[in-house]
Amino acid sequence: MGRPRSFDEAVAVTRAAAVFAELGYEGASVDDLVQRLGVHRGSLYSTFGSKRALYLRVLRDHVDGLAAPDGNGADLTLLLRAAVERAPVDPEAAALVARGLDALAEHVHPAPGEGPAAALARLLGEHLVRRATHHQEDT
Repeated sequence: MGRPRSFDEAVAVTRAAAVFAELGYEGASVDDLVQRLGVHRGSLYSTFGSKRALYLRVLRDHVDGLAAPDGNGADLTLLLRAAVERAPVDPEAAALVARGLDALAEHVHPAPGEGPAAALARLLGEHLVRRATHHQEDT
């Protein structure tokens, strides 16, 4: 019989979301995840199976949050990173990104004369500008 899990899985997923949002999938090493989640490598693998499986779990949870009624206020960095980095090479990530974009489109309110696609593009663009200028304001 295996040892009982010594960490909170939900907390680990939340922390992993922050790691993947900050570093991206390719930029986040398993060592980064182990250190920032505060779990042992063996626990990470026994619970999630692989780095990719953990990433897909994180992305799925993020997309589910975007689909919630209050999901429009969520940080979109993870979704945007996934769209650029993983969707072109990972069909499961691409499907989750598409679902996330659809969920956002349901919540965004077009400005007068603006179509739904343009409203979504505006929302995503505004997020990117905020992220880019936020770092400039901190210096």
